[in-house]
Amino acid sequence: MAGGKKRFAVSRRAVLGTGLVTSAAVGAGAVGLGGHRDESHAAEGVIPFHGAHQAGIATPVQDRLHFAAFDVVTEDKARFVQLLREWTEAAEAMTKGASVGRGATNGNPLGPPDDTGEALGLPASRLTLTIGFGASLFTKFGMEDQRPAALVDLPHFPGDKLDPARSGGDLCVQACADDPQVAVHAIRNLARIGFGVVSVRWSQLGFGKTSSTTPDSQTPRNLFGFKDGTSNVPGTDEARLKQHVWAAAEDGAPWMAGGSYLVARRIRMHIETWDRTSLKEQEDIFGRTKGEGASQGGRKKEHDPVVLDAMQPGAHVRLAHPDSNGGTRILRRGYSFTDGTDGLGRLEAGLFFLAYQRDVTKGFVQVQSNLATDLLNEYIQHVGSGVYAVPPGVEKGGFWGDTLFG
Repeated sequence: MAGGKKRFAVSRRAVLGTGLVTSAAVGAGAVGLGGHRDESHAAEGVIPFHGAHQAGIATPVQDRLHFAAFDVVTEDKARFVQLLREWTEAAEAMTKGASVGRGATNGNPLGPPDDTGEALGLPASRLTLTIGFGASLFTKFGMEDQRPAALVDLPHFPGDKLDPARSGGDLCVQACADDPQVAVHAIRNLARIGFGVVSVRWSQLGFGKTSSTTPDSQTPRNLFGFKDGTSNVPGTDEARLKQHVWAAAEDGAPWMAGGSYLVARRIRMHIETWDRTSLKEQEDIFGRTKGEGASQGGRKKEHDPVVLDAMQPGAHVRLAHPDSNGGTRILRRGYSFTDGTDGLGRLEAGLFFLAYQRDVTKGFVQVQSNLATDLLNEYIQHVGSGVYAVPPGVEKGGFWGDTLFG
């Protein structure tokens, strides 16, 4: 139901974890906050759901990812808004380590359980759920005038070979957690609740985080063996986050104030070719040493100032560095992936690149355009893509996207 009214109320008892049931729900089951919960794990690894910004952006990066893009399959805008309300309640419960609704075992034995159950007994594992809206959603509901100018359609970049089946989507949900089963459980339950309103368009599992938003943590490595995201925007640097990541009302879309813009790119890495490349050439391609991650040009430590002129003109770091892009910075939350083989004896592996920024044109488009002559392009190919407006965080009593749909 649109217009800011909830279909049902959440009691204090439910919020504390004893559960509730409703008589109406979208799709397969009723949804309520704080259903069945293993109290021994109640406070273990819980990241607050409410706040000015959605969790999962500047939050310290978790170990695992399940990302899903959805298409809206209804023309009923009110029904979609009601789903956002129900998803919000389910998301808040799951990020606390609680089950959805009455859980997997406490409901009507003659009906499907409210929760799929594979996370029973598991802690919250720092689960965060982050939602974003694609440009096509605004067209679908006749809301083109609400589409932010910063939510642009990406141009075709040299070397792109995008698969439509792994691109786009009316909306997306990013689930990050330290336990892969917790992340998968979250997306599975949201998809189940959304049956008849949304359907999964494509999804991606990720492991081995390739970037860090915590300045004092070790920089992770990608599947090429190099440290990735050394100069990432720190999640603790409020000044840089405000400048480069968080949207502001004066940017032209007041409903996005406190939100951000997400570019998701599935990047295939030709690791068999890379593995036959000499160490010197690998380091020249990146512009950093493989062991320490120090900039070329006599630097010894990873975080020593870079010496751009000491690198080859097409070195990846030289082209991607803020000093080569007018000071542009993006916040990265990438993950590695392996999805079997490509049928030719090569691993289907690579980087699922997630980048948050205040403006897509001034952020990802600027940097990616500058990477047209990147020496690394011989070893990678962008094969999937999505761009989403990520609304601000949810205050208590609100729901995902209420600044747009409330």
